[in-house]
Amino acid sequence: MPFVQTTDGTQLFTSDWGQATAPPVVFAHGWGLNGGMWSAQLPALLDAGLRCITYDRRGSGRSDRPGHGYDLDTLADDLAAVIGSLELSDALLVGHSLGAAEVARYLGRHGTGRVAGVVLSAPSTPVLLRGEDNPNGVDESQFEAARTAMLADIGTFLAATSASDYFGAAYEVSPTLAAWTSRQIIDTPLPVLLETQRTISRADVRQDLAGLGLPVLVIQGGADRSSPLELTGRPTAALLPGSRLVVVDGAGHGLYTSAAARYNAELIDFARSCLRP
Repeated sequence: MPFVQTTDGTQLFTSDWGQATAPPVVFAHGWGLNGGMWSAQLPALLDAGLRCITYDRRGSGRSDRPGHGYDLDTLADDLAAVIGSLELSDALLVGHSLGAAEVARYLGRHGTGRVAGVVLSAPSTPVLLRGEDNPNGVDESQFEAARTAMLADIGTFLAATSASDYFGAAYEVSPTLAAWTSRQIIDTPLPVLLETQRTISRADVRQDLAGLGLPVLVIQGGADRSSPLELTGRPTAALLPGSRLVVVDGAGHGLYTSAAARYNAELIDFARSCLRP
């Protein structure tokens, strides 16, 4: 079943790897990317006996590209459609960047009944935008400036962030891998990039995470410039008593690729601690 239909009829492209009876891991990808971003995770997790489900967010990859539905509630409901259509239970949810906010909102809207554990990877959580109750956040003018730059030339916008910035100066990736990551963003329609950037900038999932009561792993690069650790990973972990925060020194926002060996080992260890065999 390569496509899952959401409540508004949008078709989401999904990939389901591994044995149907194996413990399921559902991956929600980062902003501008698609389910292919998890390629470096699949071999290791499959070898560990896990079932891996990836999907392309609406507007991305091979999923439908409707002109609506890019708010956080709808994106969380899309995740619920994937989980429900595959009739998953006791799943591990892994969300990266915007995907982490989607996972958090899914839990707030749909509960924890189908979920055994959560991984928030380089999260955009708990809230990015500066406000009276978030004085260390990012000013709206910076998000607006980024949207203006995207509108002017998405290629120039991407070129302003070097591979070492995204993946971490301490970790090298090939020019081909770096270009492949940029290509995923360029291939995403500009209206989708703009709307999901607004969503990620305005998301506030503090209430969704409060009193979660699930095992949670927060994993992030210490050199993450897209979602700085002190603004995202550390306050997210602080909201979740009993959660585990793993900081990969020198890694950037793209640690899922550049630090894949360490990243995969942490995911597998965490999965074994909370998933039924």
